[in-house]
Amino acid sequence: MPNRSSYFNKLLHISCLPLLLLSFISTKAIANEAKRVYQQHCASCHGADRLGSLGPALLPENLKRLRKNKAAAVIANGRAATQMPSFSKKLSKAQIQSLVDLVYTPLANMPEWEIEQIKSTHIIHHKPGSLPDKPIYKADPLNLFIVVETGDHHATILDGDKLEPIHRFKTRFALHGGPKYSKDGRFVYFASRDGWISKFDMYNLKVVAEIRAGINTRNAAVSSDGRYVLVGNYLPHSLVVLDAEDLAPIKIIPVTDEKGNSSRVSAVYDARPRQSFIIALKDLPEVWEIPYGKNAEPIYPGLVHDYKLGEGLALKGRFPVRRIHLDDYLDDFFFDSSYQHLIGAARNGKNGQVVNMDVGRKIADIDLSGLPHLGSGITWEHKGQPILATPNLKNSEVSIINMKTWKTIKRIKTLGPGFFMRSHENSKYAWTDVFFGPNKDVMHVIDKNSLEIVKTFRPVPGKTAAHIEFDRYGRYAILSIWDVDGAIIIYDAATLKEVKRLPMNKPSGKYNVYNKTRLSSGTSH
Repeated sequence: MPNRSSYFNKLLHISCLPLLLLSFISTKAIANEAKRVYQQHCASCHGADRLGSLGPALLPENLKRLRKNKAAAVIANGRAATQMPSFSKKLSKAQIQSLVDLVYTPLANMPEWEIEQIKSTHIIHHKPGSLPDKPIYKADPLNLFIVVETGDHHATILDGDKLEPIHRFKTRFALHGGPKYSKDGRFVYFASRDGWISKFDMYNLKVVAEIRAGINTRNAAVSSDGRYVLVGNYLPHSLVVLDAEDLAPIKIIPVTDEKGNSSRVSAVYDARPRQSFIIALKDLPEVWEIPYGKNAEPIYPGLVHDYKLGEGLALKGRFPVRRIHLDDYLDDFFFDSSYQHLIGAARNGKNGQVVNMDVGRKIADIDLSGLPHLGSGITWEHKGQPILATPNLKNSEVSIINMKTWKTIKRIKTLGPGFFMRSHENSKYAWTDVFFGPNKDVMHVIDKNSLEIVKTFRPVPGKTAAHIEFDRYGRYAILSIWDVDGAIIIYDAATLKEVKRLPMNKPSGKYNVYNKTRLSSGTSH
């Protein structure tokens, strides 16, 4: 006699088939309707393939600054200060929700963005050499700040002496990774999350060239000789070399290991003393170095009997890749002043690695269990020893590391995990935010001699206080209130007294020309 339970289970399964089939058909119909609505109302601005056009790419990787539960309101009501219209009178709530589900669905295959596609986006607003070679204003060009206002995708040029804005202009959507200056400070390069690279003339206050080098971009770096811009992409998995003069594309470098496994690019850096780019990879336990100098040493990917005699097969062509294999994935780096040593936080959240770039291998482990934000680390001399200070993304502390012994010598307790830390050679203080958690409105000031917190600010209760930056002389420390109704708050760096506030639309980073181009130890590079 058949098992009664098995018999009824089969009967139940058979009886449910029509419901399952109906559900499948219904889901497919909704998805097809979403695609139809997208093509009718969205494709002309955002691209038929969702890769972006006049508007930004609509992919999960590109929408991290817009939470899914708020996306429906943006579609329904539009977005102020953009060309995004309201669709509340054209689309039903169900149609709007189907669009939200569509744009937060990853693409089935890795999108391509080849050299011809990149070239097709190239825009020259002003030909190289066509604009005057002198500033059109009276302010010190080396003591200017760029303040990125993410609330409405603008940037403000701030006079660091008068502490007043001198110009405000529209940027591409969702700038990411911080602007990078040319060595003389005249030009600055912006990277947007949608892959647009913009070159801005700080003397004439004009965008001079633009190009879309990727679909989802992390950041860009400018070579110290002023010849190249390297762009690191999440989508596709690539590095793109541009001519710094007019942003014309030179080369695409696929990001793969020897076995063909590909990786997103976490960040790219310029290592000025080494005349090379350093690349952080998201999905491969490797660090890449790409030399760009005219007299760069050859790179040998395999075994070599004698380097002096050149007994090996060196990589040929421009921008060869030197691979340094690591124990763990490193998303974020810090470099010492010589760029001989790279300090990276391991993704295991337990330790950091010190890599000697000359020999190409790890030389030490560091006790860093709080997932430090090393890209925001700073250095100074403490009792005759160079030290590194970094906030942590998980633990409520600032880690202090001796850069001779690579030992953690102190953990300064804070009111929550932090993201940004800054100082200046002429200041006795280091500033660090909290950024995460209930005390996100707090900013700590640390005495660089005693390694103790000497003052805690709460500039605007309830609103995130973040990202200090100093002027070129270290006289002023400027703080951001990360809110649409935000501001930058300027403090006297010696007395710690507030000097003035300037209202701004969610100001994020502030970048001083002198400190960035002179590689101040008090700021990130």
